[in-house]
Amino acid sequence: MINLDTRPTLLLVDDEPTNLHVLRHTLQDEYHLLFAKEGKTALKLAAEKQPDLILLDVMMPELDGYEVCTRLKNDASTRRIPVIFVTALNDYANEQRGLEIGAVDYVNKPFSPPIVRARVRTHLSLVRTEEVIESRLSIIQSLGVAAEYKDNETGMHILRMSHYCRVLAKALGYDDAAADLLFHAAPMHDVGKIGIPDAVLLKPGKLNEEEWAIMRNHTLIGERILGKQPSRLLQLAARIARSHHEKWDGTGYPDGLAGTEIPHEVRIVTLADVFDALTSVRPYKEAWPIEKAVDYIYAQSGQHFDPEVVAVLAQCLPEFMEIKARWRDE
Repeated sequence: MINLDTRPTLLLVDDEPTNLHVLRHTLQDEYHLLFAKEGKTALKLAAEKQPDLILLDVMMPELDGYEVCTRLKNDASTRRIPVIFVTALNDYANEQRGLEIGAVDYVNKPFSPPIVRARVRTHLSLVRTEEVIESRLSIIQSLGVAAEYKDNETGMHILRMSHYCRVLAKALGYDDAAADLLFHAAPMHDVGKIGIPDAVLLKPGKLNEEEWAIMRNHTLIGERILGKQPSRLLQLAARIARSHHEKWDGTGYPDGLAGTEIPHEVRIVTLADVFDALTSVRPYKEAWPIEKAVDYIYAQSGQHFDPEVVAVLAQCLPEFMEIKARWRDE
């Protein structure tokens, strides 16, 4: 029989039946509930049933709540399940210990049912938000990979250049949040190639003037695909898709932007993209040695590339080499 119960699942762990009874009456109307009276059963149920959240007592025989939480967080299959401690231990040291080993919250006994329900709803909402973000990022990466495969390149290209972008951004003073935003937006730089006819995109020889005009249009197609969205991530991705072929000296396309007219994040993507293209095998070329690629980029400082971005390349090269080794083309 198909189970149509779509309520979130909670695992309630307490060695006192009275406490489990109170929690059951507090939560049973909104959630599907699992119960455990000791740590080993709790660990087994968590691994097998994958509850959405665990309410965990601290003072239990054999395995106490701290040990159970530690084991949950050390197991790849359960580490992401949020844990709320529900305990009579209400001093600061115990609360700090619980949070340090991975719990997301701490509710003191005797508890107020409305407070327990509010805390559970809050943390389940946070979990759903994280899942939405992760799903969105996965879709974004998939779009980037789709564009690369259509262009006879590998999905490894977008992984490498995205990591190069983050390394460059950090070297240029971006904070972690801004560097991560760029890391997640960069994979969509060539998504517009999906809209370029194969006869042009996959042509083995040089493109004529008419074909180049069609090819250059991938920047505008990419911007249209990403659209005008409220998401900061997609706004950045759209700017990158449109402008990643602009050049510092104004000779790029589609808008002929020059210097600081080009968004700063785009200038980072431009260098990262070219570095990976030069140092990777393509159907029309062998991979350049690292030294040759670096010399070319230095020579193009102030022409193709922003001199500020070029200036940090040398300090980033050790990390670039690690990235290149980790995500090699198959």
